[in-house]
Amino acid sequence: MIFKNRQEAGKLLGENLLKHKYKPEKTVVIGLLRGGVPVAYEIAKALNAPLDVALVRKIGAPDQEELAIGAIVDGENPKVYLNKSLISRIAMPEGYIDRVKEIKLEEIRKREKIYRKGGERIDVHGKIAIVVDDGIATGASIRVVIEALKEEKPEKIIIAVPVIPKDTLSEFKKTVDDVIVLDAPEEFYAVGEFYEDFGQTTDEEVISLLQKSKS
Repeated sequence: MIFKNRQEAGKLLGENLLKHKYKPEKTVVIGLLRGGVPVAYEIAKALNAPLDVALVRKIGAPDQEELAIGAIVDGENPKVYLNKSLISRIAMPEGYIDRVKEIKLEEIRKREKIYRKGGERIDVHGKIAIVVDDGIATGASIRVVIEALKEEKPEKIIIAVPVIPKDTLSEFKKTVDDVIVLDAPEEFYAVGEFYEDFGQTTDEEVISLLQKSKS
């Protein structure tokens, strides 16, 4: 299945989620930075639910920033997910992960001030948290968000993504209450191959969508 862009994917997911009849006052839609936010915005609009952003950053391998060996998300207790299997196969300088964690946390805290403009995170305690990205490949980013959310004790955690590898889908079904997907192919190389337009989502677009969702 090929999506025109993130907006189309979000609208299709929103139509799917409408069938579940979640109560807006009990639901929070959370988009992962940055590409997950345009998808999450369309879902939040369809469900008439509030939109928030998960401030998560990937931890890249040494000299291969695009190769995610883990991810970190900020909060009362910052959470880190590390792909130990992948890390075991990579030459890693001593102290590398600790140094990168501190750098990424600082980036997250700076971005929080920009995106939330002094506002607070939306409390998900006792609510249905719908976690959204534009697709899942390794799942490093969304795993760490899920672990952080569990500490806030929502009623349910639901993942909603347009596309995810079939084997990864099976893994995630064991960790959350439900996974809503539009396509789960067996052959999967990169999320971008399932989009006609997979241009980078800008900070300005994220800020605009978060503000629009409040109006």
